[in-house]
Amino acid sequence: MKSGGGSGDGTQTSGSGDVTRTLQLLWDTGRRPSRGPKPGLSIDRIVEAAVRIADEEGLDAVSMRRVATALGTATMALYRYVPGKGELLDLMLDRVQRPDHNPATLGDGGWRATLEAMAHATLDLYRRHPWLLQVNQSRPILGPSALDGMEAILSRIKPMGLSDPELVSAVIMIDGYVVGAARTQVYQREAERRTGLTDAEFWQAHLPVLTEIMATGRYPVLAALSPDAWGPAFDHFEFGLQRILDGLEVWVDRQARKQ
Repeated sequence: MKSGGGSGDGTQTSGSGDVTRTLQLLWDTGRRPSRGPKPGLSIDRIVEAAVRIADEEGLDAVSMRRVATALGTATMALYRYVPGKGELLDLMLDRVQRPDHNPATLGDGGWRATLEAMAHATLDLYRRHPWLLQVNQSRPILGPSALDGMEAILSRIKPMGLSDPELVSAVIMIDGYVVGAARTQVYQREAERRTGLTDAEFWQAHLPVLTEIMATGRYPVLAALSPDAWGPAFDHFEFGLQRILDGLEVWVDRQARKQ
């Protein structure tokens, strides 16, 4: 049996378990436990408990033993439903992407509105489940949630008139941007929790030294920046997102003129 695909830096890897068995569980095509399951125990309850633990305590806290304890059952009872931690992780990933766990919708607008809504929904997903940033999803298991989401997005951005690889690349582009932004935001929250200093308090501590350094003339461009250049009022996420969408719009128009 494979492990949960952990690495020395705390990152865990999707698809590290028995891929065939995981797909059977996700698509409900495999056999269900037939001998001695604890009454009331189910794959849904197991996965929900694992997600709850990850949300509250972090991904490292999730183990078959820890989930069994949370459910008030023996660890071996879980193995009748889920082969191990690797498969459980993939079930967790699919679960948090279900529509009922993601209140944001793609709306009825055009392709730009769809990608914008997708970006905000994905950012919200990472905010609600920060442990997702600890998962290497370069080899995702394609369960119902993943395919339902991709089908919904591609069907709405198809009118862009791009080739199929370009359509997929547009989604990957937005997702990659969001992951980077989410990592920054989640890390900021984690730093505040660990140090007890707010972001404002942390940067305020720099002020006396930075004021003195800027007065030396060594950094004329930085010294000339307006006071709000680094302020929280500017929405860096939205600015970057809109510029990416602007770039895509230019490309869409260029491709349309070729037809």
